[in-house]
Amino acid sequence: MGVEEETKNVEPSAAAAEEETKKRPTVEEAEGLNEVTEEKAIVAVEEPKPLVEVATEKEKSDDSKALVVVEQVKEEGKLEGSINRDAVLARVATEKKLSFIKAWEESENSKAENKAEKLLSAIDVWENSQKATLDAELTKLEEQLEKKKADFLEKVKNQLAQIHKSAEEKRAIIEEQRGLELLKAEETAAKHRATGSAPKKLLGCF
Repeated sequence: MGVEEETKNVEPSAAAAEEETKKRPTVEEAEGLNEVTEEKAIVAVEEPKPLVEVATEKEKSDDSKALVVVEQVKEEGKLEGSINRDAVLARVATEKKLSFIKAWEESENSKAENKAEKLLSAIDVWENSQKATLDAELTKLEEQLEKKKADFLEKVKNQLAQIHKSAEEKRAIIEEQRGLELLKAEETAAKHRATGSAPKKLLGCF
């Protein structure tokens, strides 16, 4: 069986070789065919890769995918870190701005308080000065009034003394006149008694 099969295989091969010889191309065609045949031969001759090498390439592929994932995670981490950093920077800027506003407000409040205190102090000084001036004027006026009052009282006392003196003088004059008139009347009455005549004036009165 084996010999017959080999014989059968040889016969067709010989026929095929004869046909191939008849169909042999020209030199130019042969050169072109040689190039194509060589390329096909190179492709056909390429041996299958060993399993270890295939596994290595698979591991490399997995590693590449893993690296890609890691790179993506890194990129996402960088992006997230960038976002967080921007948020932190924004928060810091906001806090700095708020701190600056608070410091400005405190400064303005302090300025307002100091200004008000200075104005109030100036008003107190002015008030005290005005009061002191008025008190001095009042004291001076009181002193003047006391002096005028004393002068007036002295003047009134002097006037009263002068009036009393004048009254006494007038009383003395009247008393003197009365004494003189009484003496004259007594002398006249004695004369009339001595002569026995009556006073004329009294006769005129009746």
